[in-house]
Amino acid sequence: MKEVGATFQVDLRGVVDLLARHLYSGPNVYLRELLQNGVDAITARQAVEPGSPATVRVRPWQGDGLEVVDTGIGLTPDEARELLATVGRSSKRDIDLGVGRQEFLGQFGIGLLSAFMVADEIELVARSATHPDAPTVLWTGHDDGRYDLTELPRDPADPVGSIVRIRPRRGMEHWLAIDTVTALAAEFGSLLPVDIAVEVPLGDGTAWRRITEPDLPWLHHYPHELARREALAEFCEKSLGFTPMAMIDLQVPLAGVTGVAFVLPTAVPPGSGGHHRVYLKRMLLGNRVSGLLPDWAFFVRCVVDATGLSPTASREQLYSDDILLATQEALAATVRQWVIDTLDSQSNLAKLFVRTHHLAVRSLALTDDTMLDLAAQVLPFESTDGPRTLKEIAEDTAEIVYTSSLEEYRRVAAVARAQGVVLVNAGYVYDGELLEKLSQRPGWKIRPLRQEDIAQVLSPVDPARELEILDSLAAAAEIAEPLDVKPVVRRFEPDALPAILLGDRDGDYRRQQTELSADADDPWSAVLAELETDEGLSRQLILNDANPTIRQWVQLDPSSPVFAAGLHSMYVSAVLLSGEPLRVREAELMNESLSVLLQAGLRGEMGKGSGDGPIPH
Repeated sequence: MKEVGATFQVDLRGVVDLLARHLYSGPNVYLRELLQNGVDAITARQAVEPGSPATVRVRPWQGDGLEVVDTGIGLTPDEARELLATVGRSSKRDIDLGVGRQEFLGQFGIGLLSAFMVADEIELVARSATHPDAPTVLWTGHDDGRYDLTELPRDPADPVGSIVRIRPRRGMEHWLAIDTVTALAAEFGSLLPVDIAVEVPLGDGTAWRRITEPDLPWLHHYPHELARREALAEFCEKSLGFTPMAMIDLQVPLAGVTGVAFVLPTAVPPGSGGHHRVYLKRMLLGNRVSGLLPDWAFFVRCVVDATGLSPTASREQLYSDDILLATQEALAATVRQWVIDTLDSQSNLAKLFVRTHHLAVRSLALTDDTMLDLAAQVLPFESTDGPRTLKEIAEDTAEIVYTSSLEEYRRVAAVARAQGVVLVNAGYVYDGELLEKLSQRPGWKIRPLRQEDIAQVLSPVDPARELEILDSLAAAAEIAEPLDVKPVVRRFEPDALPAILLGDRDGDYRRQQTELSADADDPWSAVLAELETDEGLSRQLILNDANPTIRQWVQLDPSSPVFAAGLHSMYVSAVLLSGEPLRVREAELMNESLSVLLQAGLRGEMGKGSGDGPIPH
């Protein structure tokens, strides 16, 4: 048999579980929704009755329960049936009453439904402001889907508005505790445009604690600019938890957005942005709202209020639409202009900002040519001549030469410094991309380090010297083979540097040589290709024949423990110099070689003191 016009039966407990687990972030939002219903009802009443009271009062009820009272437009029995008989149904009456917010959570019934996350039963008492003769409505809803609606005689002295009463279900008592309620009311509703207060214990009695302030802090009239900055700094400390370095006023009339971007006082890593505090019509949307500013603006945290932006279904993030995209662009332009103006000022604030948030400046410079030129003038880069700006380096050199990795810079920095070559380390985040982009702009001569730059300073030893040290080098190669490294002798400056390490410690030599040869930008590829290498060895220990220690070491008996210890110590020193971490085996080698060399030195001193000859090797 076919049934026509049948309706679905909804398990309200299942709906509540769905809201709690998958829509709302937690049960705490119940109070936000009850406050929003009250504010909407007040707004609706003021539209037909300007100057009417605008208050919401939250107080304990019957011991462990809670009562929320508003002076809004109230309900007639017919309105209550239409709004509450089918929870969540949308109707024109929602909008007429002002209790609809025109999105999924924008109906009075859905807002009321959220209270079932903490309660088994909801009681609503409502008195209409538009129909003075209408009876008082008493609606009682249960979490199994049942409800009772009773019409009560109305006393003319009864105040207009609504009262919502709830009692906690088992295990949810803490959500209705007055301390928790006060904190939630302050979190969600401190900027609402109505008078909200919570009744709290005080001594042997109670007192009303006012939650809301009459004005948005950034729009309040202050006697002077210093007072405004101090007040906003205090607001930032209270709402975001830090004292700002600076403040940037924000305004986007299209979306009704006003607010402040607070500059963080300490550096944060890239990608840590998106934690902004956003209000919609002065009700808190969330304190970790993303999508408000571009990724490069991770040095600020915003507090904004908007009237033209839309929330997602959970009312905890912003819905992406054309208005939000236009808002993002406008806010980004404001923050960008502040950065440019600040850096142009060359003030103490500019210096502090660069020291603290240079990564953000670098990130912004990659997306903006004006900022790129400015960054070259103010950002310090690590170089073999100390921290310097690119503009300063360009003024002293024909071209700027840089390494693309930190390891590469560490390997060659000492050699470059000895040759008087200014080399820039572009191995930090954003630096390589920034230098590459700047190299494409007129007036800049910038290039990466090339293989011939290194070949000039790694000079081969003459044939006679090579024959002289051939046996020592062969013995060294045998000792070093378990370390996946091949010793090679060259001459380079500074002569105080005994050895440098080239190559990738974790890669196979053949794989690495293929990759390096294919990468024309890698300056080590041609050098490594020219150096004679055993198969399977992936790194080169370049021993400096200009170094006095190396020249003495190659004269030792290759079978001597001191010979092996000397090679091991030079290897470990070269690893540390290259910036690579020590593996367990290398740390053991360092200790073992130090012990051998120390004992040999002590025996030598003792031998001298007793008149004995030198230690035989």
